[in-house]
Amino acid sequence: MNGILDLAPPPADKRIPYGPGPFQFGDLRLPRGPGPHPLVLAIHGGFWRARHDLTHLGHLCAAVTQLGYATFSVEYRRVGNPGGGFPGTLADVGLAADSLPAVAKEHALHLDRVIALGHSAGGQLALWLAGRHHVPAGSPLRQEHPFRLGGVVCLAGVTDLAQAQRLKLGKGIITEFMGGSPEEVPSHYAAASPLQLLPLGVPQRLIHGSEDDTVPLALSQDYAKKAHGWGDAATLRVLPGMGHFEPVDPRSGAWPAVRDALFDIRTP
Repeated sequence: MNGILDLAPPPADKRIPYGPGPFQFGDLRLPRGPGPHPLVLAIHGGFWRARHDLTHLGHLCAAVTQLGYATFSVEYRRVGNPGGGFPGTLADVGLAADSLPAVAKEHALHLDRVIALGHSAGGQLALWLAGRHHVPAGSPLRQEHPFRLGGVVCLAGVTDLAQAQRLKLGKGIITEFMGGSPEEVPSHYAAASPLQLLPLGVPQRLIHGSEDDTVPLALSQDYAKKAHGWGDAATLRVLPGMGHFEPVDPRSGAWPAVRDALFDIRTP
């Protein structure tokens, strides 16, 4: 990261716990006006590692709030935190989503078409949220009536955990995050990998830089093709010449694509 992402973001309006743990909280930013406001649930990346937190997504959240959306940027247990990794990381993000009705009551938020926006590992978590009603029975992540999203904007997302593990992305973090390889713990990958939860049944807008050397563009290309084949309204926008972090920098040339994706999902 460099440039704006090395700077402290504008402060949130309020930090709200969604659970009892020290990493179970979200930062709420509200647009001007009385509301009720449409809501974006934002999920940061960092390859699920404890040293990366929600701070670097703050600039993007502030820019999204300027568009008229409330943003709820969630923290979660990561690899290196007690209980981080599978299933705790995913369970935290699910709990954050399920807390939205309570947050909405206090802060005048619309819940009719909530958009999850995630970057990198956060893209995996955002897509997983949209597909968790397909988590197989018997999984610790199975929930009968999860909060249902209105759509997903996935920025340079890790859409296929099995392929990411084979490619050793993040210096092999996927094996540690998932508790083993796809051959060793296939049920974990079946419950957590967005590709294995298709069709999600909501609009999905994928955005990926052509020169991304952190998460290969091919992951988004393959996912978009398969999601479309399942009948999902999934599209991919490739950003020529851009890398991994431009999509979360609102000063970069990627910002119009992110803005347009949000408006596209919000307007049926």
